[in-house]
Parts: sequence; structure tokens; C-alpha cells
Amino acid sequence: MKFASVLNVLGALTAASAVQVNPLPAPRNITWGSSGPIQVNNLNLNGPHSPLLTQAWERAWETITTLQWVPAAVESPIASYPAFPTSTPVSSAPKAKRAPSGIHNVDVHVVDNDADLQYGVDESYTLVVSDGGIRINSQTVWGVLQAFTTLQQIIISDGKGGLIIEQPVKIKDAPLYPHRGIMIDTGRNFITVRKLLEQIDGMALSKLNVLHWHLDDSQSWPMQMSSYPEMTKDAYSPREIYTEHDMRRVIAYARARGVRVIPEVDMPAHSASGWQQVDPEIVACAESWWSNDVWAEHTAVQPNPGQLDIIYPKTYEVVNNVYQELSRIFSDNLFHVGADEIQPNCYNYSTHITKWFAEDPSRTYNDLAQYWVDHSMPIFRSVGDHRRLMMWEDIAIATESAHDVPKDVIMQTWNSGEGEGNIKKLTSAGYDVVVSTSDFLYLDCGRGGYVTNDARYNVQSNTDGGVNFNYGGDGGSWCAPYKTWQRIYDYDFLTNLTSSEAKHIIGAEAPLWSEQVDDVTVSSVFWPRAAALGELVWSGNRDAAGRKRTTSFTQRILNFREYLVANGVMATALVPKYCLQHPHACDLYKNQTVMS
Repeated sequence: MKFASVLNVLGALTAASAVQVNPLPAPRNITWGSSGPIQVNNLNLNGPHSPLLTQAWERAWETITTLQWVPAAVESPIASYPAFPTSTPVSSAPKAKRAPSGIHNVDVHVVDNDADLQYGVDESYTLVVSDGGIRINSQTVWGVLQAFTTLQQIIISDGKGGLIIEQPVKIKDAPLYPHRGIMIDTGRNFITVRKLLEQIDGMALSKLNVLHWHLDDSQSWPMQMSSYPEMTKDAYSPREIYTEHDMRRVIAYARARGVRVIPEVDMPAHSASGWQQVDPEIVACAESWWSNDVWAEHTAVQPNPGQLDIIYPKTYEVVNNVYQELSRIFSDNLFHVGADEIQPNCYNYSTHITKWFAEDPSRTYNDLAQYWVDHSMPIFRSVGDHRRLMMWEDIAIATESAHDVPKDVIMQTWNSGEGEGNIKKLTSAGYDVVVSTSDFLYLDCGRGGYVTNDARYNVQSNTDGGVNFNYGGDGGSWCAPYKTWQRIYDYDFLTNLTSSEAKHIIGAEAPLWSEQVDDVTVSSVFWPRAAALGELVWSGNRDAAGRKRTTSFTQRILNFREYLVANGVMATALVPKYCLQHPHACDLYKNQTVMS
């Protein structure tokens, strides 16, 4: 085989090795050959393999043969970007002469077939396609699954009813970060199992490996609990409940596709529904008015109010039983226990807490937060040495933070992501961090406010320079503007970190809070923007020379949106179809290296 050198794939291809496929995420290292297309016949997976791997191949092959994929958005097939290459891309049928016979075999070699799908598992792989067949090498079956995903994108229609790989190719690939995810909220609005599985399909295709499932919130408790069946009285309806079978189904479906499911039960704040059905005394301020017209008197950041009573002893009995039951269902070693946005005024409605403060006037809300940490952590650690906890950053660095949160807790940071912000605070303190900065990664932002009876929208002009709440500024969305795929992809979250601090970044998640999302819209709000994060944390947003590759990524994400839809993931459109068919004609700058 003759190979042309192409490192860190990226749109600028030699004429000899020009191909139309442009897989997302871009592999870390890819080398296309130039000896011509390889016909793909009925591919057989050689040798005995585990059911998980065999079934993964059967799904991949069925997808390949069913879709007969034709790349929808391709790069200009010449060495460098011309100024606005507005000609229609080359035909999907290659001009080079095909070999008379094609390849039939996929050989897979796995070093460790028993490696579990847990944090840090090796997902690397090598993939070689030649006239002799396809060879995949990986340390674990989870790397093989990633290889299958790549293969799905590079086997395309030959335009004549057959399948080809456009050139021989060698790929050596591995993720930059072990934790690559999205967060879905099923507490504000219920998301059906069918739609949860659809998000997992999108994740697997874009090599995202963590579904952070924010199960409940103050507004509803959708999980059926054998320990406390009454909790689902606070589900929205009997149809909007996850049975144990439902939860296990989601976990199994995700695992089969290399996706881990990390559950979250938010505590002690954002806790009313469910808990109050067990014992109303467990929940403070549930009967208060949430906002008041005076912000200082608010008891919650949104309706409805409610926080677990940190001093009431029975709180910990119920927390323990709920946590133990969910730990038996969710198999991941990580469990997220919330700990964000404690509102001090809520606890003025608790007789237990006001009495506790009165007993020692020197006590502060920081002491109260520490009381929660000291009394809940033994519960959270009790399931075994394998368990590692995640919490939102608030418990460690907010105004009402605890004094001492163990350093083995993974902190999820969501605020102040630029410059000397919270990422640096947390990593310099020694915490491992998952980046979910609202300035860059919150997918619900920019969609306007949802609280009703809001007089701030009663403005009939837009002439105040963007100051008023309605038309300018945040438009009623606290974290506006809308996070475009460019905003996500261009996020350099290691900025201003030392090398030792950067080592504490274990990955990133794009959260989607569901106040304005349900089954109808969830997929279009997630996709394809989440795929931009997929590449950011798999192979990065820069080429081997350190230059931003946003311009070349454009065609990848435009193509990938079409690929998601073809696979049943209802991703939203990003551009007029003209922009897909005319590479870079819709770039803002004539200088196409501007992003470098």
C-alpha cells in the first residue's frame, strides 16, 4: 500500500488522497492512501468474540448497509482552501478504478476482554484498511466499539449500489479525556425512555461516553422506589415514571454502546418532590413563596422551593435508603450527589436549623454546609471502596460552601469559566474537575425566560442600547447568549492553568436543563451541538501545529448533522443546505485561515 502522509486529519488533503468522508470526531492520527478505492463486500467479523462485541458489529454493519451513506458535506478536494470554493463538490462515485475484488473480513484483536466500562478504561484503537481487509487492534472491547463507530462513517456508497472505502487508510486513535459527556435533566420535564435512548445513539456516534442523568429536581420525582413507593406521588403523572426496569434498560442500552450512565440525585438543595411525601419535615421551606418581590427574601432560584433539612436526623435515614437502592441499580463507580445552590433563606423556615443556629450564635451557613458534608459522606461512601463521588462546585467554593470537602470528590464546575475563574480555583486546590461552564457549554441558554407574569418583558421598544431585560442583555435567560457549536468547539478550558492544574481536568459535559425541553425538542436542542463537544474532548480543536481548526470542522459538523438524522437522531439544522453543498461559501471571512 502506498500512503500519503496526513496527520491530524483536517480538510486540507492532497489531490492524490482526496476523500469525501470527514469523520467526526476527527481521529487523532489518520493517514489516507492513494492507490484507489477498496470495494466493501459482505463483511464478516472473524473469530469468536464476546456477545457485546459481536452485537456491536452487527449493529454497525446493519447501519452501514441500510444507510448506504453518501457524505452530505465534503471538503474541497484540493490541497488548500481557495477563496470561497463555491463549485458543487465532486460526485460521490470515485473516479479512480476500483479493484475487481473487494474486502470481506474484519479482524479484531483485543488485549483485555474483561476490562469493565468504568472511568478511565482504555478506549484507544488502531484501524487499518487495505486490500487484504480490515484490522482493528485495541486494548479493550470499548476501544473496538469506537473503531466500529469510525468505520461506520468511512464506508460509503459507491453510487452504484455497492459500498467502498475511498482509499486505504490507517488510523491510530484515542481520546484526550476519559470523561466526555452530556447531562440530561428529567426532573423539570419528563423525558421518555425512547428519547433517552435516542440521545445515547447520538452520543455513541460522536464518541461521547458519559450520560449524566439528573434524575429529579424540586419539581418532580420520577423514579419508582421500592423503599418509598410514595415518592412517585410527586411524579407528573403515573405515565411519567421510571420503573427499575426502565432505568436498567437505559443503563444496558448505553453500556452496549460504550456509554456510562452516572446518576444524580441533587441534594440538599433542589429537593422537595418525593422527599416531602416520605416526611414533610425532611424538606425545609416547601410551603414558602419562592422568589418574593425582594430578592433577599427568596427561598429558591426557581419555583418550586424546597431543600433537605440538614439538621433533622430522619433526613439521613431517608437519604441512605434512597441512595442504597439507586446504587444497586446504577452500576457505574461514579455517583453524583448534587450539592449546588443552597439558598440560606430557605432554612429560616426550619425549626431544627434555626434552633441549631440559636444554640451557638457563632455558627454560619458554611458550618451548616459542613454539617451536611460530615453527615452525608459516610452514607455516600458506604456502598464500597469502588464508589467515587461527583458534586457541583458550589459545595467547595460558593459563598455558602463547606469548610472542608474531601479532595477525592470530583467537582463539576459550571460558573466563571474564563481567566482566573473557578476551573483554576478548583484544580489549584487539588480537585479533579469536569468542565461544564455555563458561559460555553450550557445548551439551554439563550432561549428566554420561562417564569410567567414577568413584567420585565412589558417593554415596547429596543432603543436603550440593549440594557432592558426583554430585548437586550440576557433577554430573560440568565446564561444567554445561545451557545452555538462554534462557541462550544472554540472553548479552550485549559487557558491560564499550570501543567499540574491541567492534569486535574478529567473531561467536560454539556448540560441541558429541561425547563423548556421535553420529548418534542430534546434532540434538536442537544444535537448537533453536543457533537462539537465530542470532538473537542476526543481530539481537540487544534491541529498538530497548534492552530484552531474551526474552519475545517465546519464541514465535519454539517455532514455529521445529516448523519445523525439518517441514524434517527433528530438534530436541528445549522445552515441552509447551500452551505453543505458549497464548501466554505458561507464562511464569514474570505481569509479562511482567520481562525488559526
